[in-house]
Amino acid sequence: MKTFPLAIAWLVGLAACNGSPGTAPPPAARAQPPVVPTIAAASGVAAPELSESDFQESDHNRNPFRAPTIAVSETPAGSDLPTVLPQYSIDELRLVAIVLADDAPRAMVLDPGGTGHVVKRGDYIGRPDLVHVGGVNGSEHQLNWRVDRVRDGELVLNREDRAGVLKTESRVIALHATTDDRVRKL
Repeated sequence: MKTFPLAIAWLVGLAACNGSPGTAPPPAARAQPPVVPTIAAASGVAAPELSESDFQESDHNRNPFRAPTIAVSETPAGSDLPTVLPQYSIDELRLVAIVLADDAPRAMVLDPGGTGHVVKRGDYIGRPDLVHVGGVNGSEHQLNWRVDRVRDGELVLNREDRAGVLKTESRVIALHATTDDRVRKL
């Protein structure tokens, strides 16, 4: 008597499988992959043909994995930051003295005219550069050199983009004595 409910359960399971054990469902009952219509097919418009020029970089079609091109030009007069020696580039300045005696170390740089100027940490120094980023319709950013550290024998400068577009750049100006700067012993 216990086999009767087991046999009924087996028949119900067999009916749920839609056939006898070991047979595959008929071909019409097999699942077909869904057909996904494209936008062009749904609208009745043919898909656009792509050419080699569609994959070339231009101002309207930029490679997202390549860094943007940057053009550096001279900034016009009238910088928006208080800057020491804004009329000279960093390459024209010469480091001639360093004072490390107290908590605020300072350095003296000479301009091309021979005049000394004292700078400390946090001072903006030299002529700023105007950088154009983003192609024809891009924006312009002003980059200024800033005194980061005054160390024994060198002045460390950083140039960072306040807009956050470009990476920070560092530069070191070393204290080099030339034959004209040395004290001669007699």
